[in-house]
Amino acid sequence: MSVHVQNTKMTTARLRAMKQNGEQISVLTAYDFTLASLVDEAGTDVMLVGDSASNVVCGNAYTLPITVDEMIFLTRGVVRAAKHALVVCDMPFGSYQVSEEEAVRNAVRILKESGCDAVKLEGGEDILPQIKHMIHAGIPVMGHLGLTPQSVNQFGGYGLRAKEKAEADKLLHDAKLLDEAGCFSIVLEKIPAELAAQVTKAVSCPVIGIGAGNGCDGQVLVLHDMLGLNQGFQPKFLRRFAQLGEQVKQAVGEYITAVKDQTFPKAEESY
Repeated sequence: MSVHVQNTKMTTARLRAMKQNGEQISVLTAYDFTLASLVDEAGTDVMLVGDSASNVVCGNAYTLPITVDEMIFLTRGVVRAAKHALVVCDMPFGSYQVSEEEAVRNAVRILKESGCDAVKLEGGEDILPQIKHMIHAGIPVMGHLGLTPQSVNQFGGYGLRAKEKAEADKLLHDAKLLDEAGCFSIVLEKIPAELAAQVTKAVSCPVIGIGAGNGCDGQVLVLHDMLGLNQGFQPKFLRRFAQLGEQVKQAVGEYITAVKDQTFPKAEESY
């Protein structure tokens, strides 16, 4: 069932108001104009051009290989589709870790060349100087804590984060720092639901969960996962709201058969 959307563009201020009013925030990834148009028309509040494009679009095993140029290219199409949703672009690995100056330069370039509304960075206190400089420069920033896929080699995998008290305390501390620095939202990925709810109550900005329980201010999923297009990925937190992968294979199979037996195109499909 589609959601009726008012012809008004989502803003960071409206997202904060949604948290204050207790209204849940819907976030989905998007990587191209056609699917982003459908996601936007359905009424999604935020479209995230995630560096997960490295996996679902480019076929890489990790998010690390995707570049700033590639993220800008993908984001342009999503921006053209966004009549309602706020568009956030992930800053890829290596584009903000080296220095504050380089981080701001890359963030400015992403906003100017893609037309997106905001950027997202992974990390807490370690990248706080970069975040502060971006916000001071007028760049809206979404934070990302918990499982941060760009640090997969450091973590040694994609397991649940912040299970132990020390890491949980640090995550809560980092979330408060990001909030105080002015991040308009924070993503919490793959952490215990109880901790995510605690963080959500402790900060003023909206908290978006993925594998973090239902105590957050909203949820995000990778579009290709929730539509069933990416069939080989099935973490505990993922709910498939469709099985389009099977439908696509069936449709392609029927097309191939029609081509092979020359029942396509028919006379009425020819000029």
